[in-house]
Amino acid sequence: MFLQKAEAAINRFSDVLGKISAILFLLLLLNVFYDVIMRYLFNDVSIGMQELEWHLYAAIFMLAIPYTLFKEGHVRVDIIYAGLNVRKQAWIDLLGTLLLLIPFTVLVAKYGIDFSIESYELGERSGDPGGLPYRWLIKAVIPFAFIAISISGMGLLLKSINTLRNHTDSTNKEKHPSTLKETNTL
Repeated sequence: MFLQKAEAAINRFSDVLGKISAILFLLLLLNVFYDVIMRYLFNDVSIGMQELEWHLYAAIFMLAIPYTLFKEGHVRVDIIYAGLNVRKQAWIDLLGTLLLLIPFTVLVAKYGIDFSIESYELGERSGDPGGLPYRWLIKAVIPFAFIAISISGMGLLLKSINTLRNHTDSTNKEKHPSTLKETNTL
């Protein structure tokens, strides 16, 4: 019961990050619209607005990764994975999360924290005149996003554990929904 509640809480966290990414995407759209109008109608270019486009795009991408992992939209070898039963899929997700996802995200987050702290301490800002100050803010998205990916990965890990614990018949050949054939019963 505790593992299911923990999985649900992590899934809510990942879902919130997906909603934040969607809001940032709308802000990016407005930013690009403003930039195009200013450039082509008023012949005015803003380096800061162009840099904000890059920053928003980076934040959208980085914050959408945990959501994508939660929604199982991430890349994997589906041609093999889809043909396996639910128990084998859970084992692949569990081992992949423990051996690959969590160590990688922890490593990137650790170095990302140092990277953003150094940027903050140096007072790093854009090298272009009229560019954005506080470069450390966008650099801080890197460790935050990788910590969030770790958390979302823990949700996938808990889902795999819950699947394995609740799977009573190991010979059950229940397949991924995309591989099920429709059968008619009379």
